[in-house]
Amino acid sequence: MTETNETAAQAALMEPKLEYAFELRVDVDPEYRIGRSTDESLSFTPITGGTVSGPLLNGAVLAGGGDWAVERSGTSQLEARYLLRAEDGAVIDILNRGYFRASPEVLARHERGEHVSEEEVYFRTAPVFQTDAPAHRWLAEHQFIGLARDGVGEGGGLQICVRVFVLR
Repeated sequence: MTETNETAAQAALMEPKLEYAFELRVDVDPEYRIGRSTDESLSFTPITGGTVSGPLLNGAVLAGGGDWAVERSGTSQLEARYLLRAEDGAVIDILNRGYFRASPEVLARHERGEHVSEEEVYFRTAPVFQTDAPAHRWLAEHQFIGLARDGVGEGGGLQICVRVFVLR
């Protein structure tokens, strides 16, 4: 391929477009440290409820799911599985995998209860949805990206907030 043809082919490649879909506010209990070895740790965080709100989906996070995390060398690999109930009553399964990492200084500030901005941590997810509800089938037919952050829920409990974007 000539340089001109290669440049034209690159220019014709589609750029990804993200559309804001909704925000998950997932209420969680404190994590259980399960342990593993000196190089990594395994933990489980129970999911106790929450909300879903946004232009493309509204509803609730159902209690009973959880988030498994394996930390290696300062990066946590996450895998959360839980259910959502849409406003129309449809139940939607979500498997949300991702990564969390921050510098030791930022983690220390966070543990002291100080504000830590989204820019100071890498907390990204890739949720996958399953449902047979016709009105929500689009969730099972698209790729999504989540930008996550820690938060405080109603009553002062722990909460994970994930802004979910659909890749168009």
